[in-house]
Amino acid sequence: MSHHRRIGQFTVSAIGLGAMPLSTGGSTTPSHDEAVAVVHAALDAGITLIDTADIYAPSWDTMGHNESIVADALRSWSGDAANVVVATKGGITRAEGERWGRDGSPAYIREAVERSRERLGVDAIDLYYWHRPDRSRLYAEVVETFGQLKADGIVKEVGVSNANVEELQVAVDVLGEGGLAAVQNEFSPRFNHTSWRELLWCGKRGIAFLPWSPLGGTGGGAAALAERFGVLTEVADAHGVSPQQATLAWQLALGEHVIPIPGASRPASIVDSARAMDLELTADEVERISAALLQR
Repeated sequence: MSHHRRIGQFTVSAIGLGAMPLSTGGSTTPSHDEAVAVVHAALDAGITLIDTADIYAPSWDTMGHNESIVADALRSWSGDAANVVVATKGGITRAEGERWGRDGSPAYIREAVERSRERLGVDAIDLYYWHRPDRSRLYAEVVETFGQLKADGIVKEVGVSNANVEELQVAVDVLGEGGLAAVQNEFSPRFNHTSWRELLWCGKRGIAFLPWSPLGGTGGGAAALAERFGVLTEVADAHGVSPQQATLAWQLALGEHVIPIPGASRPASIVDSARAMDLELTADEVERISAALLQR
């Protein structure tokens, strides 16, 4: 199994780092230095894709918190960060009193991407996702805004997140062949009933599919894998690895376009996840896990 996969023009590690837990863990949120250490551990382990978003922050008035951590970590890392791809997202709003909303207007998206670009300290964002649909607007019109960002050189690749097959087809129709680089949807052992179709759809079209919360989420999902899904424990034990590694290796085996982005708030967690790139499951093991877990 290859350690690398494609997202549009980029080659990235087959496992990415979901940076959200570094800013949104409540009382368990790591300090700034601890958060930077997690990113450094990911980079040292060979991970070259970091996923963030403008709304990943402890509070409404600290929007951009996570992007700033990622930028600081890349600047302070002892290695060469030239080939590290940073993905961020826009389109969700947070206002005073923690009022959350969606805004897909051209003006808001333009403002959001400029702020993200400033925080990340880049001329152009590597991969920019529309974070969640704004149901008050035509999907195609918002995708056009993202396509224009790419045409203007503000972003290098465009992605969409939390989208269904019909919306993905609209995005491809608007952006043209090769214009949609990535799709990021929730996909895990406990949640795949609405995202299996999208994973298959992307595979047929050479579009990267990035499972978010691939281990079940920050609310204890990853820790409960062994208890809830016996097949993962059996396969993990056979290889002498953690159930989390077995889960990620299974997802990698679902297609060369699949790039899981597990979150982590401790260096040890992301180092363990990165080792899934070295774990080769047999075809029988992959099918056993799929038969038990996929809600097809």
